[in-house]
Amino acid sequence: MTVTLITGGNKGIGYETARRLIAEGQTVWIGARDPERGRQAAATLGASFVQLDVTSDTSVAAAVDTIRDRAGRLDILINNAGILGDVTSPEDMTVDQLRTVYETNVFGVVRVTNAFLPILRQAATPSVINVTSGLGSFTMIHDPERVESKYPLAAYGSSKTAVTMLTMQYAKTAPDVRFNAVDPGQTATEFTGNLGHSVEDGAAAAVHIATLGPDTPTGTVTDREGVLPW
Repeated sequence: MTVTLITGGNKGIGYETARRLIAEGQTVWIGARDPERGRQAAATLGASFVQLDVTSDTSVAAAVDTIRDRAGRLDILINNAGILGDVTSPEDMTVDQLRTVYETNVFGVVRVTNAFLPILRQAATPSVINVTSGLGSFTMIHDPERVESKYPLAAYGSSKTAVTMLTMQYAKTAPDVRFNAVDPGQTATEFTGNLGHSVEDGAAAAVHIATLGPDTPTGTVTDREGVLPW
């Protein structure tokens, strides 16, 4: 049975992704900073819970130990945890505002990925799925027909550009693990002020990649409609 960990899986797109993957027969671990909310989400879904703060080396190491001890391996890691940060133009942004967003959205992805790679490599077809955003796409933010062109999210957008490039670099340098990035699009959750399409649509790209098994590609960037322009 496929063992999957979803960071930030206690609500929103992460929660819906967990629900869908459990329905597909996967064993899903919900990683969440807040133990009470994480346990409640896991209990509702029929998932397992592990306390996981992606900004903490200690928390991530403890989560690795927990999953190694209880599951023996990890087949799929979905780096879903992320924060929006302040909506500030670059000229008004402080370094600390940028650092806060990058600590979760970029450094957190690297911290979690590198910590879990040893037990991912114990799986037959290990896979890492990084949740990116069209707000980090050079093509999409310049297309007036796209919603991504409407928001001046310098910190968040640039953090997702970094996530996508990191995904490609992992894919090039670690060919024994499949690395892919997925864009949920603007999804109606607390994160977006409930603007956008359904969480079912938002989770679609991650669920698709997570259910391909041996046919999982590597080095791709997709949304629910296919290849994402970048």
